Amino acid sequence: MMRKLMFVLVLSLLALPAMAQNANRTVGKSVAEPPASGPPRGSRAVRLVQPRSAEEEVRDRVNAGTVALAAGLLEGAPLRFATEISRVVNEGNKVHVLPVVTRGPTENVNDLLYLKGIDIAIINSDSLEEYRAQVPEIEKRIVHVMNLFPSELHVFARPEINSLADLAGKKVNFNTQGTAAAYSGPLIFSRLGIEVEKIFVPHPVALEQMRKGEMAAVVFVTSKPVDAFVKRKWDEGFKFLAVPWGPKLADYYVPASLTPADYPALVHAGGDIETIAVPTILVAYNWNPGTPRYDRVTAFVSELFGRLDQLREPGFDPKWKEANPGAGVPGLQRLKAAESWQDPRMANRTGRP
Repeated sequence: MMRKLMFVLVLSLLALPAMAQNANRTVGKSVAEPPASGPPRGSRAVRLVQPRSAEEEVRDRVNAGTVALAAGLLEGAPLRFATEISRVVNEGNKVHVLPVVTRGPTENVNDLLYLKGIDIAIINSDSLEEYRAQVPEIEKRIVHVMNLFPSELHVFARPEINSLADLAGKKVNFNTQGTAAAYSGPLIFSRLGIEVEKIFVPHPVALEQMRKGEMAAVVFVTSKPVDAFVKRKWDEGFKFLAVPWGPKLADYYVPASLTPADYPALVHAGGDIETIAVPTILVAYNWNPGTPRYDRVTAFVSELFGRLDQLREPGFDPKWKEANPGAGVPGLQRLKAAESWQDPRMANRTGRP
């Protein structure tokens, strides 16, 4: 009998912690958590709203008007254009343009498609050639805003090289990967049926190698004039090679020339060098109408087109005079906010569309 009573007492002692935990859980719920049915009947819940500070209002206003513009490398013309856009398109803090240093106009297509925060970008028209095979319906995801300036093709060769055909099988430098020359150069040579040994090193390195005879030619795709050919003295015989425009290049490229005014030491009077140019264009991501980012891009375009005359004034890049709001790009639809500027008669119009 005594053994049985001891057993019951042990069981009771073991149950005490569990009873205490259940009691605490019940008490905690009744005190800390409101009943599932809400506040007592007849009471009114009061929600305190903290007033927004002046700093918070400034933050929201700045972000509401900010568009990020993928531009290019520090030394390139696209970043210079993006910087000048940001100086002008900034009236009343309605639009805040944020130029972004990138690896160049070719890779800016990738940035526009996939990099968070990028709304607009400066690209070369032929950059779409590669992406059309990789990105389904890319024409529906990127829209054309306007043509900015042409990037001329410069093929600079040693004295013993007299034509593009002479470069077959020889070393030709196309600058570092990601640059306009590294993409457009090989594409143009391929279209013309000229197979060369493609090298991708910085142009200053390649120019020294070419001077020593270790490189046959260098290819630049950039806005003329190029400092390397203006400020540097070259030995007799170094020259630009002619690149005729024709049907093989008619889809993405336009005719251009290198003149004595561009390069007085390398191009003789009356001896303009025929070449081609890659249109450098401003594009935007095709945001859905009515979304905040669509509205920001629309506001940006209106401000930019309304200030083109200002950008064409002295003090800004002379290439702004070649910007063409009315030109189109094969295969790309026009941003709706820019459609009214397709009419050539409105290309020089002031004010907003």
